[in-house]
Amino acid sequence: MRRINNHGVELAVTDAGDGSPVVLLHGFPDRSTVWRHQVKALVQSGFRAIAPDLRGFGESDKPVEVSEYRVGRSVADVVTILDALNISRADVIGHDWGAGVAWATALLAPERVKRLVVLSVGHPSTLTTRTLEDHQRSWYQLLFQFPEAEELLRRDDYAFAREWAATHPELEDALETLASTPALNWYRANLHPRRGLEPPMPLPPVQARTLGLWSSGDVFLTERQMTDSPLDRYERIDGASHWMQLDVPDRVNELLLEHLT
Repeated sequence: MRRINNHGVELAVTDAGDGSPVVLLHGFPDRSTVWRHQVKALVQSGFRAIAPDLRGFGESDKPVEVSEYRVGRSVADVVTILDALNISRADVIGHDWGAGVAWATALLAPERVKRLVVLSVGHPSTLTTRTLEDHQRSWYQLLFQFPEAEELLRRDDYAFAREWAATHPELEDALETLASTPALNWYRANLHPRRGLEPPMPLPPVQARTLGLWSSGDVFLTERQMTDSPLDRYERIDGASHWMQLDVPDRVNELLLEHLT
């Protein structure tokens, strides 16, 4: 496990294997170990797998200020990691919030991204075209804006959190993350309702060839926001939860390796 510093925020980074580099970005409420099946498959296939704990998670630093969790800060983290490892370009894979960071990295630092894979979360532009179903599934994003949210999640041995994240295949580990991090600041920094009132920021086209994966058991995100995204290839994975890389790792690995080779 490496420690890489970006302007005072230290990031814990798993760096395994040799060959062409692949950066794997996890989501909420996870850490880099959510990618362990993919790291193993990538290394066995001759890739170099680089999986950081995003800021606020795992062994990485956990700033208190909400502004420290804007997606742009994590894009800077990704660039800093690549610079520290002397990597000019890498394939980037992201899930959940990690997918948001992966999209943003491909948009804001396109020269650093070779190929892109996004799991569960579509292009940022789909946030401006949310349907009623999108809002119904993402109701918790409003709850997480309130300072009482952490207390509610932890109350009565995480009774509410256990119900909300019931489809997580490693629920106890996820609850530990909720208990020990300021990770709800990701929602407060990027998905506050007032941001929906702001005019959409014009975005350049994605230059990297992009694979999008969405799982039919995802109770948080609709298929629409993925199929409405600018993808070179889309694959729907039936029978898996939001955490498809844990539920059906062999299928996910197969698709990743097809895209990366």
